[in-house]
Amino acid sequence: MMHWKEIRIKFLILIFGTGILIIGKLFLFPNLNKPKINVSVFPEKVPLNEWQFIVTSHNNLPTTNEDNQYQLLEQKHYRYVKNNLPLDIKIHYLENLYYADISAYIKKNLDIQSSSVMRHQKGIGYYGLGIDKQKAYLSTCINSRGGSTFTHEQFRHNRFSQDIQLERIIPILLGKEMLLDKRCLWVHLSIPIRNSSPEEAYQILEKAWFSWYRWWQPRFPKP
Repeated sequence: MMHWKEIRIKFLILIFGTGILIIGKLFLFPNLNKPKINVSVFPEKVPLNEWQFIVTSHNNLPTTNEDNQYQLLEQKHYRYVKNNLPLDIKIHYLENLYYADISAYIKKNLDIQSSSVMRHQKGIGYYGLGIDKQKAYLSTCINSRGGSTFTHEQFRHNRFSQDIQLERIIPILLGKEMLLDKRCLWVHLSIPIRNSSPEEAYQILEKAWFSWYRWWQPRFPKP
């Protein structure tokens, strides 16, 4: 993991260089458009290993929460089945995340009051697992750069360690990318408990999540 001192040095260099280039941009390109977000990002069907796709539903109306902590650009609900076990996957495309805490997000948007157990998978990132209303769930945030995150601190670390790169100065000045990419694909997987133990249900969700992440991460929406 990158040391915070190195991150601060990179940040100061980037800010100094960006400041100089922004002044030049104001004179040379005064009418350059701001970055635009593509909101049509969710396909009608997403392949998932060992699971049969059933149906999808969506709502494309952008909404902003009352605390202005994020903007919801698009959302979709996918359903799969395997051995008569249904798997529901909700995915939200969020931007302008000022507080990227997934535990707080699911409590507010899904009325989940139970606590989550956080886990980490090498090469993928952090995610939370829990039981609520006779269902086991896995919830997390796919980042544009860096692994998946569950807490705001993890999301913030990704932004400063992954987004602040010298090679990104030109795309930022040209309006193609944001300095700090505060976007997230929130993913929530759930299955009914039935006769399985919570740990058995978690293993099913984790296996599906790893496959889901590997499909989505390289397809994260372009700014």
